[in-house]
Amino acid sequence: MPDIFTKRFAVPPEAIDAQRHVNNLAYLQWMQDVAIEHSASEGWPMERYVQVGGGWVVRTHFIEYLRPAFEGEPLALHTWIGTTGSRSAVRHYVMVRESDRALLARAETNWVYVNLATGRPAPVPDDLANAFPVLPKEEALARLGLLRGERGPADGER
Repeated sequence: MPDIFTKRFAVPPEAIDAQRHVNNLAYLQWMQDVAIEHSASEGWPMERYVQVGGGWVVRTHFIEYLRPAFEGEPLALHTWIGTTGSRSAVRHYVMVRESDRALLARAETNWVYVNLATGRPAPVPDDLANAFPVLPKEEALARLGLLRGERGPADGER
């Protein structure tokens, strides 16, 4: 059970916008994708949520864009659970360009667990809560080597 889940990929052409860098919607899609992949890796694929009659919905997203990313660049998207409640969890994300370890963006999503039949918040089942360790944000950033000097060069520098 890893504390931090990582997805590595190259920026695809379809993620690029008219300004020739990654569109903000691509970051949001990648966040959702990596959350789903992390969940599945811990034994909670989408089918299991349907079987138990519950699932996660987004209450809020926060994304801070620090530097642009460009087509073909190798990225690492790291995610972990930072806090949990009886009906919610906060998932953190950091996007790093692998060629120079530059922090491109940091983000978090407040997820609420809901009953799929009613759409209303529901208690997180114990086996689901126990599947994901909670890792404080500062500890995760330290493990990733991003705690100090994370801003680096000015925005737009490559």
